[in-house]
Amino acid sequence: MEANLCALMGALFEMLEEKKNKIHIININRHVETILRKNEFLITFGYDKLEDNYDTSLTYRKFTPTDDIGFNDYIQKELLTKSGFPSHSYLLGKEIVKNIFEIYENARTHGECDFIHTCGQFFPRHPDKPLHFTIVDKGINIKQNVSNFHNKDFDAGEAIKWAMVKGNTTKTGDTSGGLGLSVIFEFIKLNKGKIQVISSDGFYEFKNGVVETHKLGGIFDGTIVNFNFNLNDSNHYLLSSEADEDDIIF
Repeated sequence: MEANLCALMGALFEMLEEKKNKIHIININRHVETILRKNEFLITFGYDKLEDNYDTSLTYRKFTPTDDIGFNDYIQKELLTKSGFPSHSYLLGKEIVKNIFEIYENARTHGECDFIHTCGQFFPRHPDKPLHFTIVDKGINIKQNVSNFHNKDFDAGEAIKWAMVKGNTTKTGDTSGGLGLSVIFEFIKLNKGKIQVISSDGFYEFKNGVVETHKLGGIFDGTIVNFNFNLNDSNHYLLSSEADEDDIIF
């Protein structure tokens, strides 16, 4: 099970609860139950937490748009200090946190959402030892924001692609904008990971320095961002401003 998708389940449950539905989880597969108790997704449904002795889970969290400190602390403690996360300098770590925070910032300013859901899962038995980290909001989708900004109908995949370009923003006035993900894009490229985004009926993927987009068969009224980090990576990463010749720099 890809338990990072608890972030998506959390957003879907939020949609159901807004329509006055009550959610109960029963007759759950025992293996799935174990995983979802370790990452704390099931805690609000009356289940007890289980200790994650193998350190493969990133805790499911549901952040309000004003919880800047909580989200930043979560990225630092749950992601960057995860056992096996690629070695990196302190300064690069700060930039990675800043880049991922831009996703949170975008969700609350453009998406106008009530909550931002996060979760992750490490798969140490896979050859590239991937760590999946997912952020989901059910606010205004990227296609709608970009189309409104340009006053024309954008294809959802192209809208996501536009939003991912450094400096592009739908913010107006004196407010600075743009996702500002250049550092993490370069890190993902060198790390041989990938970034995937779903918003409306658009799918976007950045992998090996190449961007692919296509149209999905359905619409998600919100945005899903998934980071896939390769933890089978013995390199040490740092910013070019602090590098020696033998280091991986950007």
